[in-house]
Amino acid sequence: MTAITDAPRTPFAGMSPLPEASGKAGFGGALRSEWTKIRSVKSTIWTLAAAIVISVGISTLGNWGQAGHTSDTAAQLAARDLTFRSMFGIVLGQLVMVVFGSLAVTSEYATGMIRTSLAAQPRRLNVYFAKLVIVTVVAFVVGEIISFASFLIGTHFWVAKGVSLSLSSHGALQAVIGGGLYLDGAALLAFGIGAALRHTAATITVGVALLFVATIIVSFMPTSWQQDINKYLPYNAGSQVYATQHTADVGTALSAWGGFAVYMAYAVVALFIGLWVFKRRDA
Repeated sequence: MTAITDAPRTPFAGMSPLPEASGKAGFGGALRSEWTKIRSVKSTIWTLAAAIVISVGISTLGNWGQAGHTSDTAAQLAARDLTFRSMFGIVLGQLVMVVFGSLAVTSEYATGMIRTSLAAQPRRLNVYFAKLVIVTVVAFVVGEIISFASFLIGTHFWVAKGVSLSLSSHGALQAVIGGGLYLDGAALLAFGIGAALRHTAATITVGVALLFVATIIVSFMPTSWQQDINKYLPYNAGSQVYATQHTADVGTALSAWGGFAVYMAYAVVALFIGLWVFKRRDA
């Protein structure tokens, strides 16, 4: 009988030997992986495109309709927060960003791809924070595109009515940047909820309830209750960051950054809960 010896580690003819595996699965690799995922999934691209079209489109239609049918003088219009009004589409855009934030984490649970991700990168913290970084950056860029486009298009209609409104107007630049930050916060809130619930429909339902339905429910409460609760609701608090006048007609008595801090507190709590579940529960 012929003795069986260890097979040589020589590759097939004409091929060079494969390098030995080395190194550890690090955060940089996780970032590259998450970036590849998010830009290669069609549903994500379409969701972000829808966010831009819906938000900017609603803002444009709203400003066109209001500017075209108002009988107020230029002085009366100038006394209003037209910067806030020019970005009206953010009200609906936030709901689409909730869908984006949800899909960024729940889609892998729906397909079972999360098991492959964690097998390739067993350090769960790296996976979670890589996803979080990518979602934060992408949502911020898209949010700022929406905010600036809505403002610049809306400005056109009000300038035609004799109102001087531009990025150099009092508080305008901060408010426009704040609009993008608000939309970013909506995506992060949904991301945290999605990591905790692991179900797309449930995540979107909870996100919409917090940002949209809660405000409607409180409006049916006694006036004294509304005054105490309204300013701490996610939308009312967060929307102050893209307002230049902080009075009752645009939300609450909170300041721009005070309201935004309250708004982001919701997202931070959701993200911590999501992280806890992501670390402890099996995929």
